[in-house]
Amino acid sequence: MLTPVLSRPHPHTDSLVTIGLILKPFGVRGEVKVESMSDVPGRFHGLKTVYLTLPHKTATPKETTVTHIRDVTAGYLMTCTAFSTPEEAAHFRGAWIQIPSDPDLPRDPDTFYQFELIGLRVEDPDGTQMGNVEEIMEYPQHQVLVVRNQKDEFLIPMNRKAIAKVDLGNQCVHVASKEWWDIRHAL
Repeated sequence: MLTPVLSRPHPHTDSLVTIGLILKPFGVRGEVKVESMSDVPGRFHGLKTVYLTLPHKTATPKETTVTHIRDVTAGYLMTCTAFSTPEEAAHFRGAWIQIPSDPDLPRDPDTFYQFELIGLRVEDPDGTQMGNVEEIMEYPQHQVLVVRNQKDEFLIPMNRKAIAKVDLGNQCVHVASKEWWDIRHAL
């Protein structure tokens, strides 16, 4: 049985920052394997309250208390009050681990946080919508935007050659000229 949501009101989903991803249940005590999506060292240590949000679901984020966290190779193992068995934890496979954002985050011009890019519309130079940013993959050379529409999925390198402009006000990523990028290269 899932723990009921606490009585405090949920923050608006726009005010949450994604810091991790639940990969899968681990062991028999309701732990989950977590991939960090944060570049802040020690971000998971000392966490008390987090929100679990299942992508592509209309449900509101589920508030939960972190009861234990430990480092493992390439990630963390986490236990929280939202689940106590592997079966309950399996319901949260693929859930984003989120915390309330700080509006005074430091930033340089033309620097964007990953949580700001997820869900943005992607347009070519002609204004044709190519899809939405679904996730960001890390590669040694640079980050890559995973863009999906109803029938295609494709990758766009997050560099100045491929991305002409990120317009957070209009919730849009504008890609560079079609000579450099062509939607026919979809995966």
